[in-house]
Amino acid sequence: MGGKSDGTSKRGRQVEARRNDQAVLDAARLVFAVHGPDAAVSAVAREAGIGMGSLYRRYASKEELLRTLCRQSLAEQLVAAETALGSGDEPWDALTGFIRACVSFRAGAFTPLAGTIPVTAEMTTTARCVHESLELLVSRAHEAGALRPDVAGVDLHQLIELFSRRRPDDGGAYQRLLAIALDGLRAPGAAPLPCSPSTWEALARQWTRD
Repeated sequence: MGGKSDGTSKRGRQVEARRNDQAVLDAARLVFAVHGPDAAVSAVAREAGIGMGSLYRRYASKEELLRTLCRQSLAEQLVAAETALGSGDEPWDALTGFIRACVSFRAGAFTPLAGTIPVTAEMTTTARCVHESLELLVSRAHEAGALRPDVAGVDLHQLIELFSRRRPDDGGAYQRLLAIALDGLRAPGAAPLPCSPSTWEALARQWTRD
């Protein structure tokens, strides 16, 4: 009886620890998305409802916390991309479904970290997989005549970044503005877009520290 009780108690503590870890990550994602990567770690602790000691027991440094957030965000983006590609939806719906999903969990909030934290090989590989999946979604939408031909995948990465860094109290206004922005991507477009789109190589190069 005692062993079973001890095992149940241990599993309960593990579940609680995972729940607390996720609460910290959720709080950190919100704080850094709204206030930028220079936000104080103390603000994360307040948002999560824990003390600084508890936070630092989980993450020894702010850099470690930010890197964990980036890894989690990339993994979520890859799931969103694979879901969109396998959904069987019309190309336009699949593409916009991916964009909306990424905006919902603020996937682009950490772009300002580019070049400021070390990037692992796993992160680089996942980021490229996400980009290649997005390029396939874009290609399908172009072929279907649903997406204006002068829109590139990197444009959409940057659109996601723009809408990811929103206030938590906007009353859902971002959803209205995102709908307006997405409608502007539909083909045929109006006036030609200014300048050429950036490249994936240029975007990825920002994450390389000298």
